[in-house]
Amino acid sequence: MKKSCCIYSTGVLSLVVLIVSIALVLSQVFQNALNARIKKEIILKNGTDAFEAWENPPPPVYMQFYFFDLKNPSEVLLGETPFVEEKGPYTYREFRPKENVRFSDNDTKVSATMPKTYVFVPEMSVGRREDDPIRTVNVPAITMIEKFKTHPSLSNLISSYMKSQNIGLFVTRTVHELLWGYKDPLLAVVHKVRPDIDEYFGLFYKMNTTDDGEYVVLTGEQDYKDFARIVEWRGESSLDWWTSETCNMINGTDAASFHPLITKNETIYIFSSDLCRSLYATFEKEVHVKGIPAYRFVPPKEVFANITVNPANAGFCVPAGNCLGSGLLNVSVCKQGAPIIMSSPHFYQADQKYIDDVAGMNPNKEDHQTIMDINPLTGILVRGAKRVQVNAFLERIEAFSQTGNVSTLVFPVMYLNESVEIDAESADKVKSVVYQANVVINIPFIIMAFGILLGVIFIVFLCKNREPEGTKEEQGPLLQASS
Repeated sequence: MKKSCCIYSTGVLSLVVLIVSIALVLSQVFQNALNARIKKEIILKNGTDAFEAWENPPPPVYMQFYFFDLKNPSEVLLGETPFVEEKGPYTYREFRPKENVRFSDNDTKVSATMPKTYVFVPEMSVGRREDDPIRTVNVPAITMIEKFKTHPSLSNLISSYMKSQNIGLFVTRTVHELLWGYKDPLLAVVHKVRPDIDEYFGLFYKMNTTDDGEYVVLTGEQDYKDFARIVEWRGESSLDWWTSETCNMINGTDAASFHPLITKNETIYIFSSDLCRSLYATFEKEVHVKGIPAYRFVPPKEVFANITVNPANAGFCVPAGNCLGSGLLNVSVCKQGAPIIMSSPHFYQADQKYIDDVAGMNPNKEDHQTIMDINPLTGILVRGAKRVQVNAFLERIEAFSQTGNVSTLVFPVMYLNESVEIDAESADKVKSVVYQANVVINIPFIIMAFGILLGVIFIVFLCKNREPEGTKEEQGPLLQASS
C-alpha cells in the first residue's frame, strides 16, 4: 500500500512540476525579471560599468586611411578617365575619452565633449611612413574656384594668380600634410583679403586632440531605449544644413553605445558629425565575436538612395532640388563650401556611373560596408567598422583655365575605416553576463526536464508494480520429475 502511494505521489508531483514549468515558460517570469534587472543596471550613472565604459571606452579604436593616387593628371585635364591606385592603410590609434562630464535634469541627462587623439602606428601601416607622396585633387583650389566662379572680376584675379604660381587642379602632398594640414599658397593669399578663410588645409586639420562640440545624451534612467541617445549637439536639438525638418533631426547615439535588449526587427539610429546627418541601420545576420553572440546591423541602400528610390532623402539635396545619384551625399554645406561629396569606399552601393567614371574602383561588401555587431542582451558594440569615402566634385569652369577640359565627375580622394573590436578582458565580462542570463532564462526548462524525469520514474515504477506475482505452483517449474 505504501509502495503504491509513493508511486502515485511521484506521478502527481511530475504533473505539477510540468504544469508549473509550462506556466513559467508562457508567462516569461524569469525572462521579465532578467530584463528588469538589465534595464536597471545599464544606465549612465556614476559607479556603473556602463558609465565607465561610456566615459572611457576600453576597446582600442583604429583609424585607417586609404588614399587614391592619381596616375594620369595630364590626360584627365584633356577629358579622359582618371586612373587611380589605392595606397594604404595608414593606421592611427584613436583615443576618445569623454571630458567635461556633467549630469543634469535629475540625472536623466549627461553632457560631455569627446576630444579625439590620433597616434600613428607604423607597424600597422603600409611602408610605415607618413611622408609617402600622394597626387590628388587640389581641394583648396577647387574650393576657391567653386566659391568665386560667379564673380567675374575675382575669378580672373584668382585664375591669374594661380597661373603665376603654377597652381593647378591637382597637387602632390604627403599623407601627413593631406591629413593634418599644410599652409596652402592660394589660401594664404585669399586669407589676407578674407581673414575668415583659413590659410591652412587638411582633411583632418584641427581634428587631432580636439573635440567636435558638446553632446547632451539621455542616461536611460527613464526609458532604457533612451540609453546614450543624443538630444543636443553644440547646444542645438537639430541641424540647420538641410532643407527638410526630417533630414535636420538628430537621431540615435554616436554608434559607440546602444541600448540593451535589442531585437532583430528594430531600426538602429546613429548620428554622425562626420557626415553631418543622422542615419539608420537594420539587422542583417547573426554573428559571433570572440565567443559573444551578436546581431549585425548595417545601413541599407535606402539611406543614401536617390529621391526616386527614397523620397525622404529630398531634404539632403543642396541647394534644394539639386540631387545627386544613389550612394552619394553632398556635404559642402557643412564643410565651409568645399565641393566635398561623401560615399562608401570605392562607391560601394552607389550608381554604376560613378564607379565607371574612375578607373581603379573595385567595390566589394566585405571591405567597404559599414557594420555594427551588437550584443543584443547588453547593447555593447563588440565589433564595428565605419567606412566612409571623401570625394571632390570636378567640372570644367570657363573662367578658370586650370580646369582644362576635365569631365564632370566625382573624384575619390581617400576613404577611412574606423574600426573597433572588443578587447579580451571586456569580452570575458560580456560572456559571463550572457552565460548567467542564459542560465536564468533556462530555469523553467530545467524545471520542465526535472518534471519529465519524475514522469519517467513514475511510469517505470508503475509498470513494475503491476506485474502479476502468481501462486507458488505457478511460480514453480513447468516440468516436474516423476517419482
